[in-house]
Amino acid sequence: MSKLVAGNWKMFGNKAMISDIKKIDQHCKEKTCEVAICPPFPLISAAHEQTKNIKIGAQNCHININGAHTGEVSAEMLIEVGAQLILVGHSERRQDNYETNDIVKLKSEAVHRAGATAVVCIGETLEERTAEKTLSVLQEQMLNSLPESVTPINTVVAYEPVWAIGTGLVPETDQIRSAHAFIRGFLASTYGAEAHNVKILYGGSVKGSNAKEIFSISNVNGALVGGASLKSDDFIEIIKAASNSM
Repeated sequence: MSKLVAGNWKMFGNKAMISDIKKIDQHCKEKTCEVAICPPFPLISAAHEQTKNIKIGAQNCHININGAHTGEVSAEMLIEVGAQLILVGHSERRQDNYETNDIVKLKSEAVHRAGATAVVCIGETLEERTAEKTLSVLQEQMLNSLPESVTPINTVVAYEPVWAIGTGLVPETDQIRSAHAFIRGFLASTYGAEAHNVKILYGGSVKGSNAKEIFSISNVNGALVGGASLKSDDFIEIIKAASNSM
């Protein structure tokens, strides 16, 4: 399957950086992988208007279509301004905003309801990794964060070890391979043979210098990229690595 390289800008970016998105979009005219960028909410519409070859996504959504929820944005609203995929359950939201697996599941269902693709994030902390609880943590998160409506079209799973996000630390190749193989097995046993085509992304300090090695690991179908997605040249290097690993 084609790889997906998705950039998560988090709470960074301004209107001037739309030029970086345009540069990435131009590079992707001849791409052989899928590319997406998830900027902050205020930039989604402008980014969508300036792109033809990549997808624009969002970093979060509310579980409801509308209502008295000050400061919140629904999946339907995000789609209306150009978002095609939406991140849910990122570890920073699980930690900083106290989002439980149940909330992540409701948000995943909301994204499906709106007709977009949910990128469901899972991953263990350093303490859980040290205690050899990684696989049990991933299983619990998938059991309780993924809805019954999962298909290869509406769902992507992103494995992001919490201890590797923004730290420069990257798990060993065997650790990534083991986690992704476990996730693939869970998806197949839960959702059937079709789930072999659900993309599983790796996230956590991905950059141009290590992307080729990461993409060579079985069941790694792309990357969820943080800091390196903020600079077009750095992000393009990761896109090249994904395109060359088909």
